[in-house]
This record gives sequence, C-alpha cells and structure tokens, in this order.
Amino acid sequence: MSSSSSLNEFLLLAFADTRELQLLHFSLFLGIYLAALLGNSLIITAVACDHHLHTPMYFFLLNLSVLDLGTISTTVPKSMANSLWDTRAISYSGCAAQVFLFGFLIGGEYFLLTVMAYDRFVAICKPLHYSTLMGSRACVRMAAAVWGSGFLYSVLHTGNTFSIPLCQGHTVDQFFCEIPQILKLSCSDSYLREVGLIVVSLSLGFGCFIFIVLSYVQIFTAVLRILSEQGRNKAFSTCIPHLAVVSLFVSTVMFAYLKPPSLSSPALNLVVTVLYAVVPPAVNPLIYSMRNKELKEALNKLFQLALVQQQ
Repeated sequence: MSSSSSLNEFLLLAFADTRELQLLHFSLFLGIYLAALLGNSLIITAVACDHHLHTPMYFFLLNLSVLDLGTISTTVPKSMANSLWDTRAISYSGCAAQVFLFGFLIGGEYFLLTVMAYDRFVAICKPLHYSTLMGSRACVRMAAAVWGSGFLYSVLHTGNTFSIPLCQGHTVDQFFCEIPQILKLSCSDSYLREVGLIVVSLSLGFGCFIFIVLSYVQIFTAVLRILSEQGRNKAFSTCIPHLAVVSLFVSTVMFAYLKPPSLSSPALNLVVTVLYAVVPPAVNPLIYSMRNKELKEALNKLFQLALVQQQ
C-alpha cells in the first residue's frame, strides 16, 4: 500500500480468538457501557431538572457527563459489535471519525477538569468574589472555550495523522483507532509533524496539570485554616470527588502515553487503554455521587418522581 488513500479499512486488535472469550468481552463491555450510560444520564437529568443544582460546579459536572458519554460511545460500541460478529474491521472513514471524536472529547475533558479546579479554587479561596468571577456568562464562556479547544486540538491531530502516507499494513494494535498506533503504520518522515504536535500537546497538558496542582495546594492551605470542623468537611467534600477524577484520568493517561518502550506490549497497552478510555466514564458518576449530599437528594427526587408516574 503506497499511501493512506489506498486504504479502505483497518483491522483492530481483537480481545480474544475463541468465541467464548469474545462473548465474554462483549458482555463485560456491555455492562460497563450500560453503567456509564445510566450514571451519566442520571447526573445530566438531575442537574438539568433540579434548580438547586443550577450552580457553576454542577454546570461543569453536567458538561463532564456529556463528554464521558461521548468518549465511551466513540470506542466501546464498535468494539462490542466486532466481538459479537467475530470481525476486526473498521472502515477508513470510521477510523478517522473515531480519531477525531476521541481526541475532541478526551481533550475537552482534560480542559474541563482544569476549569473545574479553577471553580473550586475561587469557591474556597475567594468566596466573596465567587459570584462575580463565576457568573453565568463566565461559566458559559469557559464551557465554550473547553469545547472549542477540544475541537481545535482534534482537528489538528486528525488532519495531520491522516495526511501521513501509511504503508506498514493496516493492522491497528488497539481496540479502537488510536493515533500512536496509526502512526506506527507510517512509512514517511512526515510523521515528525505529528510528533511536533504531540510535543505541543504534552506541553499544554503539563501546563494544565501544574495549574491543577497549584490550585489544590492553595485550596488545601485555605481549608486547613478553617476553624470549624464542619466547614472543613464541607469544603473537602466538594473537592475530593474532583481530585479523585483528575487523579484517575491523569495517572492512566500518563502511564498510557509516557511509559517506557520496554514496558510496551499489545496486552499491556490494551489494559492501560481500557483503564483511561473505558473505566473513567463509568466510574466518574459514582465518584461524584458518593459524597455529594445535594446530588443524592436530586437523584432521590428523580426516583420518587419516576415511581409516582409508574403508579
């Protein structure tokens, strides 16, 4: 194959060769996918319907749930369908769509987590200025910047990736079309353009990470100065879920993309990718609802309303 234009399809990495294990993979992914759909849909509905949750923190949480739903819906259904129908194929256009959507959503999620750290910083360290700094217009602009940055990030990477000639076969060593695996199929020095973009992305990602860390250093410093134990607990309860989500996201992504080549293997790469691309969208709603009293009350109202309507 002389170039990527001659490719009609790619072959994705199969989770298993035997029919029984393929069906097991389908069942496991189906369970995780349904859990993610249910959890994130409940949060979106609760935030949208309960006026008590119409605050900046929950507005950004709603956006996070939308991004999580999009991320897991981009990769998991195709992988489940391939296991169910015993195939590995994905069309060229389908692969390009996966690369674009995954980059758009995962990039947007990271930018959103950075904005959410800023929201918690203002709420705890500058409470008197919170309504001014985090007004409705400011929140909408921040959300628009998050989605716009994710879109631009993905357009640049997708355009560069699929403009590179591919002649090293058409087998992608991952369960979805992932940029690093597609770059391995390149036979041209033009992949250096993509490497340059990746370096810029890592620099931007590192900058966001430093911003989050510095925000939480100031947040915890401010919280420890609160004299009331109840006040400290309340402040911690609004920060710990976000910090847990950030830690899960950053640790898995960093291990996936920055691990030394000596640790790379198809099986390990597969497991690590599942940990950062599939598990967080299913786990994030649980993390946010476990210690959030307001969200629990809103969800209880939803369940009670649903029971009343059934009766």
